[in-house]
Amino acid sequence: MTTNTAANRPMTGIEWAQLLTLSALWGSSFFFVGVAVKELPPLTIVVLRVALAALALNVIARLMGVKLPSDGRVWAAFFGMGLLNNVIPFALIVWGQTHIASGVASILNATTPLFTVIVAQFLTSDEKMTGGRCAGVLIGFVGVAIMIGGAAIQSLGVNVMAQLACIAAAISYAFAGVFGRRFKAMGIAPMATATGQVTASSLMLLPAMLVVDQPWGMHFPSFDTIAALLGLALLSTAVAYILYFRILATAGATNLLLVTFLIPVSAILLGVLVLGETLQAKHIFGMALIGAGLAAIDGRPWRTLSRLLLPRKTGTSSSFHGNGI
Repeated sequence: MTTNTAANRPMTGIEWAQLLTLSALWGSSFFFVGVAVKELPPLTIVVLRVALAALALNVIARLMGVKLPSDGRVWAAFFGMGLLNNVIPFALIVWGQTHIASGVASILNATTPLFTVIVAQFLTSDEKMTGGRCAGVLIGFVGVAIMIGGAAIQSLGVNVMAQLACIAAAISYAFAGVFGRRFKAMGIAPMATATGQVTASSLMLLPAMLVVDQPWGMHFPSFDTIAALLGLALLSTAVAYILYFRILATAGATNLLLVTFLIPVSAILLGVLVLGETLQAKHIFGMALIGAGLAAIDGRPWRTLSRLLLPRKTGTSSSFHGNGI
């Protein structure tokens, strides 16, 4: 029987628009990290990212009249979310990008929906694995790999530990997506959740950064690095997490983490529009496959096609139910 939970229903137009915006914000993070990592150590970049985002979100929340809860149970959840969604994946990805190309990192990051489907199968009651969802995830991942190109794929055998770190980050994101569902049930607004988790992340990371990186001995960063850090913190973290928790509350973890398929698309389109780069045939083909994969997961195009090709007979029903199998 098809249910209409957040996980099993198709996303609305507003949710798709939010997902596309989130992909653009997170797609730019690979560029920002690529600039900052030339001058600053990974842990310092991660701390500045979450600390500046926390500062901005706390100011915005106060101006909006949003108060952070004082309940210890809620803050324990904030720290758990911060660990899974920020501390572990940010540190692993930034460290990984010191050894492998951003293209390879984004391919590995695009495995997040694969792991989310598996995690949600075992840890949720309403985001179970379906044929359409599994097929869509696999098609989308192939599209990402094709779009980024053979050169990046060939380098997958190099710097194995850095690649394993990026895969571990994807697994952490998958658990975070499922873990974060609890905030809606707890009655915590997306703005408060975003602020609480980056604040908790900053408190966890700052002592480690001071011990490991000893920033007082570093050279003052260049203007380009400062600009990259501000973009990373304010756009790719603060604004992005407000959208993240809005989508998570309404569309579910599996739908939300489809954003990792769209991140390479956003990065390439930004390169074409902003940097004047050329859109190649592999990009168009890869985007087409990603679109097909997202359509398979969404379910509506396939249900429409099945109604056209297999019209219902009186007293019977079509055997194909798209995403709600």
